[in-house]
Amino acid sequence: MTYASGRTYYDADSHIMELPNFLRDHADPKIRERVPQIDAASGGRMRDALERMSQRKSHSPERLASLLDLGDGLISGPKGYEALGAFNASERSTALDMLGFHRQWVFTTFSAGRCFDPRLDRDVAVASAAAHNRAMAEFCADDERLLGVGATALDDPDAAMAELDHIIELGLAAVWIPHRTAGGRAPGHDDLDPFWAELADAGLPALLHVGGTNLQLRDEWMNTGRPIPGDWLGGGENVRGKDMVALHQAAETFVGTMVLDGVLERHRGLRVGVIELGAGWVPAMLRRLDQIAGIWKRSEPELAALTRLPSQQITEQMGFTPYPFEDVGSMIREANPDVFLFSSDYPHIEGGRDPLARFSASLEGFDEPVLDRFYHQNMARLIGAA
Repeated sequence: MTYASGRTYYDADSHIMELPNFLRDHADPKIRERVPQIDAASGGRMRDALERMSQRKSHSPERLASLLDLGDGLISGPKGYEALGAFNASERSTALDMLGFHRQWVFTTFSAGRCFDPRLDRDVAVASAAAHNRAMAEFCADDERLLGVGATALDDPDAAMAELDHIIELGLAAVWIPHRTAGGRAPGHDDLDPFWAELADAGLPALLHVGGTNLQLRDEWMNTGRPIPGDWLGGGENVRGKDMVALHQAAETFVGTMVLDGVLERHRGLRVGVIELGAGWVPAMLRRLDQIAGIWKRSEPELAALTRLPSQQITEQMGFTPYPFEDVGSMIREANPDVFLFSSDYPHIEGGRDPLARFSASLEGFDEPVLDRFYHQNMARLIGAA
């Protein structure tokens, strides 16, 4: 018996937990020593697990046996580095057998943030992205259910195009991009149009994901004159309660400007996913973008030239993952059933101990076609498997 059964499940968010040399082991030798290492020291409780797992690069036989004994309860078991398949590819395939998901986008946890850091020297950023993508292709190579997500920043359009070619050559299934301005450019800048066009032609979705830009509020917002709380890991550099107020805002800005700049209009084969940034904000965004386009088309020729409402473009070409604690049923009633995606966030603790139970509760009363869209068809459309 698997955790997920009875229908097809496509999981729009899962992760690997990188060991310290994840990037350096796959970097060009000429620049390897300048490529960042993975350091979870700020992760509080995660540090000890990382140090232990770095020695073996797999779980001990005794630990592996205890994880296998969890059976269809695997998802409610240990998380992070302690989870089955967190950093070992063969263990990950076993974990997927137990979870029962038919396809799964696989993201890194720490490495893309290193690649996206605008403070990196250009040559280090380029080398880090290439190393990230080689490592992801290697991890996912032997299991067609694992859809590896490559990464590249857009700050240097020529470098982004070159890395996109590399991602396609490696056979990765999607491209993670940071949801911020691209070297002083809006996402709809002419310099980036070749990038969007190649993505569309290749059938690879662009994905925005939490961690693609700053996670935390500026320090001023945390200044109450009282001690600042730690994050859920016990450290100080992950998401805290007040950070959740604004976590989605950069993604909403990126999506909104992308649509109003005509990117989806010009590239109708382009697909975009917004992952682990919640989705409760999406129905209001759809209404607001339609209102903006309707009013400002009187003064902005590019908006007047749109042949589809922004909400229609997004519905046809994008998808968003709700958090398990959000009411996806309410979102569907406010918007439509075509834009929301199931995700587990395995093996991260944020995905919860039983995401299917929580999603199922909020979807009670919906018919099978709506459930199928949420659990697999909407993601299938984004990956071109519908």
